[in-house]
Amino acid sequence: MVSEFLKYLNSSTSPFSVAETSAALLEEKGFSEIALGDRWELQNGGKYYVKAYGTSLFALVVGENYESGNPMHIAVAHTDHPCFRVKPSPEMTDNGYLKLDVECYGGAILSTWLDRPLSVAGKVALRSDETYNPRAVIVDFKRPILTIPNLAIHMNRDANKGQEYNKQTELLPIAGLLRKELSKENFFVEYLAKEIGVDASDILDFDLYIYNAEEGCSLGLDNELISAPRLDNLTSCYACLRGICQAGELAGDRLSLIALYDNEEVGSRSKQGADSGLIRIILEKIYKGLGFDVSDLNEAIFKSMALSVDVAHAYHPNYPGKSDPNNKVICGSGFAIKLNYSQKYATDTEAVASVMQLCDSEEIAYQKYVNRSDIAGGGTIGSILSSWLPMKTVDIGVPILAMHSAREMMAFADLESITALVKAFFK
Repeated sequence: MVSEFLKYLNSSTSPFSVAETSAALLEEKGFSEIALGDRWELQNGGKYYVKAYGTSLFALVVGENYESGNPMHIAVAHTDHPCFRVKPSPEMTDNGYLKLDVECYGGAILSTWLDRPLSVAGKVALRSDETYNPRAVIVDFKRPILTIPNLAIHMNRDANKGQEYNKQTELLPIAGLLRKELSKENFFVEYLAKEIGVDASDILDFDLYIYNAEEGCSLGLDNELISAPRLDNLTSCYACLRGICQAGELAGDRLSLIALYDNEEVGSRSKQGADSGLIRIILEKIYKGLGFDVSDLNEAIFKSMALSVDVAHAYHPNYPGKSDPNNKVICGSGFAIKLNYSQKYATDTEAVASVMQLCDSEEIAYQKYVNRSDIAGGGTIGSILSSWLPMKTVDIGVPILAMHSAREMMAFADLESITALVKAFFK
C-alpha cells in the first residue's frame, strides 16, 4: 500500500492531475464517466464518476437495492495544496538571471519552499475555432526547472532568528540564465509552448502551479513514517478513492458518493469548491437519473451522513506546548476525529459517536483532536458541506507534522486506519 500511495501522490502534482489520476484509478475499477452537462440515466448497481471544471471530481456507487429515500453516505476531501501560482506575463530578467513572477496560493510555510527543486503543472488554454470552447491541455513538466535560492547567512546574519519574506521580491523562482537565443519577454511562454508542442502564439492563458519536485519516501528506523509533499490533502483523496472502489464491489442498499473539491486552501468559495451549489446540483441530477424527484432527495438527506476527510495536527515532540494538554494526537496511533465547538470542524456528537462505534466494531484505531483554546487553528470543508447538505457530518483526518510545509510527515499506520474507516463507512 505504501508504494501504491506514493505512486498516486507523485503523479498528483496539481488539482488538474489529481482529478486525472483519480479518474484513471476509478476507470480501472469499472467506473464510467458521465458529463456534468448531460442528462443522466443511472442504474442500480452502477458506478460512475464526473469531473467538474478539471480540478474537482465526484464518484458514486448506486447500491443494487437502493430505493428512494434510502440513506446516502458521502465522503469529501480537497485536491489543492498551498503552493505558488504563475502569473500572466511572468517573465522577468535581472542581470542575466531568468525569473518568474508568481503569486502565493494558500497558507504555505514559505521558508520550506526555498532551495528545493521545483516544477510546474496545470492547464493551458489554446486558441481554437470556437470562441467559447478553447482547446485545453493538461501539462506537467515532471522535472525540476525552477528553484528559489536562500540568501547566504553571511549577508543576513539574523537569518536564524526568524525571517519575514517579501512575496513580491524575495520569493521569485529562478528559471535559468539568459542566453542569446532566448526572448527576454517570452522565454517562459515559449518554453511552455515547446513542452506541449504548439506555437507560442496559440497560448491564450494558463493555470499553472509550482510544486515541490521531490518525490515522497518512507523513512524511520522501521520505515514507519512517510515524508512527502502534498500529504495535505492527498492522504484523504486516496482514502476516499479506496473506499468508493470497495463500495463498488459491495453494492447494497445505499448510495455512496465521494467529492474531491478544489480551492479548500483559499476558502472553498468557487464554482468547483465546497462552498457552492455544485454538490446539490449533482445530487439532484443523480436522483433524477434514477427516476426519483427532489422530494425523495430531501427525505434521504435527513437520514444520511458525511465524512469530511482532511489532515489533522499531530503532537510535535519539539513543541509540546502547542497541543491541548488532554487531547494529544500521536503519529501512528490512528486517524483523528477532529472537534471544534466553534464549527471550524463539523462537530456533531451523534456523528462522532457513530464513527467511534464503527471503529470499535472494525477494530480501527482512532484518536480525538481539539485545538488548544489559545490557538485558533484552521478550518475544513466539513462545516461548509453541512450548511449545504444538513446531514450528520464529522471531520476526520490523518495526523501529520509540518502541515503546509513544502514537505510534510505522517505515520503510514494512520493512513491505513483512515482508509479502513472510509471503507467501513461505505461498506
